[in-house]
Amino acid sequence: MRLAIKRDKAVVDADGRVAGHSAGDTLLRRILRLYPGATLIGAQVRKGDGFDVAPLEFLDPHETAVLNMDVIDSSRVWQKMYALGAEHPKVMNFVWRSPNRFAAEEALASVALSVALFPTFANSERTASEIRELAERWTVSQLYNKMRLSYVNLGFRLAHVQERHEPDVPIVLYPAIYLSAVKRPELFLDVCEWVHKRTPITVEMRLHENHLVSEAAMKFSHKDWVWVGPLTATRDSYWNALSRTTAFLATCCEESYGIEYVEALGAGVVGIFPDLPWARALVPPEYPFFYSTQEEAQKMLWRAVVDTAACRDELDACAGGSLQRWIGEHHSDDAFDERLTEKVQQWLGVTA
Repeated sequence: MRLAIKRDKAVVDADGRVAGHSAGDTLLRRILRLYPGATLIGAQVRKGDGFDVAPLEFLDPHETAVLNMDVIDSSRVWQKMYALGAEHPKVMNFVWRSPNRFAAEEALASVALSVALFPTFANSERTASEIRELAERWTVSQLYNKMRLSYVNLGFRLAHVQERHEPDVPIVLYPAIYLSAVKRPELFLDVCEWVHKRTPITVEMRLHENHLVSEAAMKFSHKDWVWVGPLTATRDSYWNALSRTTAFLATCCEESYGIEYVEALGAGVVGIFPDLPWARALVPPEYPFFYSTQEEAQKMLWRAVVDTAACRDELDACAGGSLQRWIGEHHSDDAFDERLTEKVQQWLGVTA
């Protein structure tokens, strides 16, 4: 049995590598590394760097199992494989974004049916909880009670962290690649402006190309203390940028997980979070930098850039001595690899 991975928005560049910097692109690359020789379902047949690309119709439905990152259409994938001759098509969901991002009832019901019908792996405990609630609400008990659901925090590898190089002027990171409403970029700007009026800071915003040319991005870039640019070209340059970042201000209303925040914390960046469940799920219970009001966010960010060393000491203290070690233990790349491969073998019969 061979593994095929479905992600409709995946782009394979001229060198045969999965392009892009979004969470979905990063996850797809991680999965492909775990399963060398796997097939990425795409529009045309071609060779990738360590994997193949082919339409689903070109694959042997008897010898192919599908890990679907586009959960909403798993029923259609199953039906297509069934029509191709597979009596019991093997399909598994990988939910890496919050299912509550859908507004239409039809979409919510489709996702609920998908996760109730097919074994589902989620990117965090929080997402798994949302999935279970969605299935219970939108499907019948006969399906909900038979759900196969597992999860693990995505995690990262501490070995990627580079030696810190403190900047002359503190750097505040916008910890997202989109300027969508849920990210609340206006709140981010308002807080940073308040801090900038009181002490020198540089804000860095690395945005997805679709948002880089937006009106909102232009508004930010007109400020001489805000740098707005494209995503880093390589993972090495990404970690290099984090090594000189002083603090980040999270303003998002809802996250399914938040790998960007976890990586930044692991790199020694002081993180300021909204006091919301998704954020508290990432850090130790006694984490000191949660805000409930804009005024609290302003004071916390100001302190993070003028008294950074003391803030880092507080972060280490809340984690029992080392926040980096705590992050590494609770957001382990190895744990993700182990749990995912275990479930793919159990549910699809494919070994890494």
